[in-house]
Amino acid sequence: MLIIKNPQVKSKTLQRLARVEGQLRGVQKMIAEDRDCKDIVQQLIAIRSAVQSASLNFMQDVAAECLLNPENQADPNSQQAAMADLIKLMGKLSD
Repeated sequence: MLIIKNPQVKSKTLQRLARVEGQLRGVQKMIAEDRDCKDIVQQLIAIRSAVQSASLNFMQDVAAECLLNPENQADPNSQQAAMADLIKLMGKLSD
């Protein structure tokens, strides 16, 4: 199992997600206010990009924090399984 223990990584990820949450609320408000569809779609594209960026950054942090951390290398089999899981997840990000 991969767990992020670094408080800076957690904080950075939570900040990014809070920003995305704010963008989502903004789009909800735009729809409720009958704003122009083009503006709404532009915001949805921005949200998609922000989620993609947050996902990639999180995956990089997972790789750096969990897989390259010497204390997680005690069991090579579990480290190899964790790396395989990470690679599968990264493939899903590009779908």
